[in-house]
Amino acid sequence: MTQFFDHDGFHLAFIDQKPKEGQGDPVLLIHGFASNHLVNWVSPGWVKTLTEAGYRAIALDNRGHGLSSKSYEPVDYTPEKMASDAAALLDHLGIERAHVMGYSMGARVSAFMALATPEKVATLVLGGLGYGMIDGVGDWDPIAEALLAPSPADISHTRGKMFRAFADQTRSDREALAACISTSRAELTEPEVARIMQPTLIAVGTKDDIAGSAEQLAALMPNAEAFDIEGRDHMLAVGDRTFKKRVLEFYAENPL
Repeated sequence: MTQFFDHDGFHLAFIDQKPKEGQGDPVLLIHGFASNHLVNWVSPGWVKTLTEAGYRAIALDNRGHGLSSKSYEPVDYTPEKMASDAAALLDHLGIERAHVMGYSMGARVSAFMALATPEKVATLVLGGLGYGMIDGVGDWDPIAEALLAPSPADISHTRGKMFRAFADQTRSDREALAACISTSRAELTEPEVARIMQPTLIAVGTKDDIAGSAEQLAALMPNAEAFDIEGRDHMLAVGDRTFKKRVLEFYAENPL
């Protein structure tokens, strides 16, 4: 059941799914750009996988996405502000510490959260984002243009077409997404990433041409490892069975 809480002027949607028995260690799930908690975490089976393994799965719709309220001001969509929403959700639920997993933009937000509120983040899973955390993930200006184009037929940029189709599929507010994309890609420096001390799993599809190298990012961090999601691109990696299996092993290795 979708619930709501208020933070920083936004009315934010979330789900809080507990295992059948007990409370379960909490896992906070932060979705990617143009997605939402349903598309990123419920439909691909993550919530089911986690709760059946005894974890408490918590997932929010980031500001500007899903059922959460929207802004058309780019200044509202920095990773720092979205990370503060995620931290505020834990406070709202009375949770002091959680495993935090993000995919793509959500991985970037998760890393910012680990730096801003390290006491709340027990472990990190960064899916669909490797060294792109530091050197960017390519030219996204055409994606903003594609999101605002009057018709998909007007779009020639390949990645722009892909994200416009995804935004339409998820019935997203494309104007809000265009504002989000201009500021949500803020990068971290190598020294900043090196300050992330939590046990971290970095998982990227071997056919992902957006994320950057998982190994290169992991090498900068004191307690990180890379995992290759074989044969998957950026869009298909998130629901991969081997990814889920490795995450459950990672949580078993690094309990709260």
